[in-house]
Amino acid sequence: MIKNYNNGICTKKGEMKQEFYHVIHKLPPGDSPYVRAKYAQLVEKDPEAAIVLFWKAINAGDRVDSALKDMAVVLKQQDRSEEAIEAIKSFRDRCSKQAQESLDNVLIDLYKKCGKLEEQIELLKQKLRMIYQGEAFNGKPTKTARSHGRKFQVTIKQETSRILGNLGWAYMQQTNYAAAEIVYHKAQQIDPDANKACNLCLCLLKQARYSEARSVLEDVLQVKVSGSDDPKSKSRADELLKELEQFGYTSTSPQLNLEDAFIEGLDQLMNEWTPFRSRRLPIFEEISPCRDQLAC
Repeated sequence: MIKNYNNGICTKKGEMKQEFYHVIHKLPPGDSPYVRAKYAQLVEKDPEAAIVLFWKAINAGDRVDSALKDMAVVLKQQDRSEEAIEAIKSFRDRCSKQAQESLDNVLIDLYKKCGKLEEQIELLKQKLRMIYQGEAFNGKPTKTARSHGRKFQVTIKQETSRILGNLGWAYMQQTNYAAAEIVYHKAQQIDPDANKACNLCLCLLKQARYSEARSVLEDVLQVKVSGSDDPKSKSRADELLKELEQFGYTSTSPQLNLEDAFIEGLDQLMNEWTPFRSRRLPIFEEISPCRDQLAC
């Protein structure tokens, strides 16, 4: 139970102490099930108690959006990702429309943790559809994101490139390097960075297209893309360069038998940024069943 600094007496001094206590521990005010769950999570460092209290908060209708998301995060930290997935699927209908996007992001992380690549890929494709149809960002051109306690603005272009990067990585885990290559190419055209350039280089390297891989890597080596000066990016680029130096740089590019609508669809997504379009991309409706894995 959260400590009561007022000792039952409502004093300005006591209120200030309690407010200061909540700020220090990053706790919401009050004494509801959700607040007690956060106290167990952040102050007592008792994840099992926190999970129980988050369940109570959800059942009591107390800050359900935050309670479900926070409980899923704690379950993931306890290596109970499967339970977290089922919880989100079962109770997300109790959450607000504004919370659905952040729940999808948690779900993608959980799928990644569990190695559920097909589910991860399908959800990433769904997020791309929502962006094109104007359903993402709640219809706004930007949204506020958080990272390590810091707030910053994210544009639709940046979010699309990020999702494409995640989709490319999921394809790589399936060793579907042809699909990953296409996705990374489009991501780089929208919002290029060193990490995706290195991943694209690796896709090409895995397909024995060493000259093309070297050309992509040059953008990082010559600090032409964002993040190239990051120590991790430099280190990874050096490792890829060493691997490339073991091979010749010329190779005939294989003719990929890919659905044209996939490329055309992503081209339209990149060029048409108005977030209020109702027409769907051809890629979302006209992909051949046998090539569904390449559709987004």
